[in-house]
Amino acid sequence: MAGSRRRRWRAAVTCLLAGSLVALAGACGVVTTKEDRRAAEELADKHFPGQIKAIGARTLFPGTGGSEVTFAVADDRDAVVRLRISADKGTCDSRECAGVLTEAVARGRADAAAYRTLRDAFDACGYEVIALGPTGTPPYVVAELTNATVERVLADIGGCVQRWVAASPADSPLAQAKASYVNIVSPAVAAERDRGKDSWPTVMRLTRGNLLGSLTKHTYHSASYDIAAGRVDTAGRARVVRPFKQSQEFGRTLQKAVADELRATYPNVVVSTYQWVWRLEPGRIDRQTGYLLFCPEPGQRGGCVNSDDAVLVTADERGNPVGKIRIVHDVREGTGALRLPPY
Repeated sequence: MAGSRRRRWRAAVTCLLAGSLVALAGACGVVTTKEDRRAAEELADKHFPGQIKAIGARTLFPGTGGSEVTFAVADDRDAVVRLRISADKGTCDSRECAGVLTEAVARGRADAAAYRTLRDAFDACGYEVIALGPTGTPPYVVAELTNATVERVLADIGGCVQRWVAASPADSPLAQAKASYVNIVSPAVAAERDRGKDSWPTVMRLTRGNLLGSLTKHTYHSASYDIAAGRVDTAGRARVVRPFKQSQEFGRTLQKAVADELRATYPNVVVSTYQWVWRLEPGRIDRQTGYLLFCPEPGQRGGCVNSDDAVLVTADERGNPVGKIRIVHDVREGTGALRLPPY
């Protein structure tokens, strides 16, 4: 890498002598993704000959400098190796590159094995995993939730989670977790997702931002399952996750309706704009319950900060309250953490 660094230094000096800051930042840049990829490939050829192959690279500038180079693994179709490298500095994540690459290969193989454990557990109970969160969880599966099916589907997926927990190594994060989550998207949304290329490593393809964006730009459901001593509460609880615009509309409708009702008791009430976690009512996807915080009197600048009062309310899909609201007092420890009663 020393010769490569000398070439880049000469190019930078040439740009400075020409007085071209634009050129220095662009065509005459000290660091390029192409050079980072070449350095990563040389490193791979030296330490893992024939085992990993570079398939992509993206710049990390201006965040940290350098590039992230992505490798496929020759004998593992699912595994992806990601290496953050700065050829200009001769380092990877500010450390010596050979060790970092060795760790990245081991991590890529381990993540692929963890994915297969997850995939097999869900395949066995009839739910295909079509996407993964950026860190490999939560999984995204496909199901049509209706009032008639929601309890059965949540229980079925809970059974998948139980299989997943049972199959996971005792020292895995899942085996030690107190809860697990599964995101559920509709068949219509899943059919239009950004699938990527089949030739890409599976873990890379399923964790891509474009894929997750194509799913989460629509409303979906997130199911949570408590875990205790390796046993999963398979009934689960679910909540609606809306895109930002729809979430704001839901919140505004709900906050206005609740404020209007509270004014009968608190004429100067201010309802917090903070949106708490809203959970589906058992057996319903068109009813959800959650808390709204409020202040009987406006605080500084007319807002509601560190509220000690809340209302528990059930609403329809648009945010219109359904039934009576329940006021709960003393929900905060001083100005610190909330202690809202479970519901």
